[in-house]
Amino acid sequence: MSPAPGYDVVVAGGGPAGCAAALALVRAGRSVLLADAGTGPPKAGEALVSMGRLLLADLGVEEPVLGSGHLPCHGNLSAWGSAELHAVDFINDPYGHGWHLDRPLFDRRLRAAARAAGAEVAEHTGVRCPARQPDGTWRLALRDRSGGGERTVRCRWVVDATGRGAAIAVRSGARRRTGDRLTAFHLTLDPAPQTVTDGRSLVESDQDGWWYTALLPSRHRLVAYFTDPDLPVAAHGAERFHDRLLATRHISRRARPHGLTTLRPPRRAPAHSAHLDRVHGDGWTAAGDAAAAFDPLSSQGILTALYTGLSAGRAVDARLHGDRAALAVYAAQVATARTAYQHGHRAVHAQETRWADRPFWARRQRHTRPNPHPTKGETSA
Repeated sequence: MSPAPGYDVVVAGGGPAGCAAALALVRAGRSVLLADAGTGPPKAGEALVSMGRLLLADLGVEEPVLGSGHLPCHGNLSAWGSAELHAVDFINDPYGHGWHLDRPLFDRRLRAAARAAGAEVAEHTGVRCPARQPDGTWRLALRDRSGGGERTVRCRWVVDATGRGAAIAVRSGARRRTGDRLTAFHLTLDPAPQTVTDGRSLVESDQDGWWYTALLPSRHRLVAYFTDPDLPVAAHGAERFHDRLLATRHISRRARPHGLTTLRPPRRAPAHSAHLDRVHGDGWTAAGDAAAAFDPLSSQGILTALYTGLSAGRAVDARLHGDRAALAVYAAQVATARTAYQHGHRAVHAQETRWADRPFWARRQRHTRPNPHPTKGETSA
């Protein structure tokens, strides 16, 4: 029997964090397998802030990844703390404008860049049954979800970029800690009959949560409502989404041109803040949402994924070179990013004082309410 193929690193997860880690590692001369399971509903409506171009430039992929196909975002609008709209224009941003991403296209280009740089990319492939071997390597089963069967590989290190589930890290003993239970109800509206040119995003708060809308590169419009799943508004979130949307002052104005007479039921998705109690362990390192997932209000999700992926890749390379402090430095970088996010999160929610007695806002302004129902592998922050 021939031995299982060997790699320096297997990266589980082909999103921005996994691709950034794979790119950093392969450019450092490591043999890398990037496994992208490609599961779950397609992502839509995600934004990349202007600073993201710096990280993509560090990875050497700015031009191919941010080429045509994404919609420039030149500013943000918000009705937060007041019914009136407040505008932030990016014209003076030293890094330029941001982007409303065609997320599938963004991810495909990142994976193509990783492949072009020298990584082996396994599409539609999930990492299963990770097992630490006596010689310090990993034995992993790779299942091709498109019907190509299963194969076994070995590697020296695993990067967990599997998203909020942090499948490998949790299996290896790490625990997920949640800061809240934010849930999103979202749908995509058809393109408007008349061309819509305002590409700015819009946030509008209400007594039980907040709304978000943005034009997509396809000219469809994303509309999302964020609230807590135990509140009455969430119990009938799908049924009452249409009525609540029409009741908004600003979101509805941007949604109406796209047609609101017949709406598909909104999808539901987790949007809570979460992090691992440790982002590395015996032969593994977590990156992206697996390491730290942020409330979408921060608009930092893709940026953080790229940053932690790049940093994790560099740290793993240094660790394989014998630098035993490299992973501790990486953990400190993730902790610093989390601290900055938490300060910003608290400051933003403190600005909305109109409904301080409502549960959604009271929880975020007290900052002490634990998650009463942590899921398996999770604990409250």
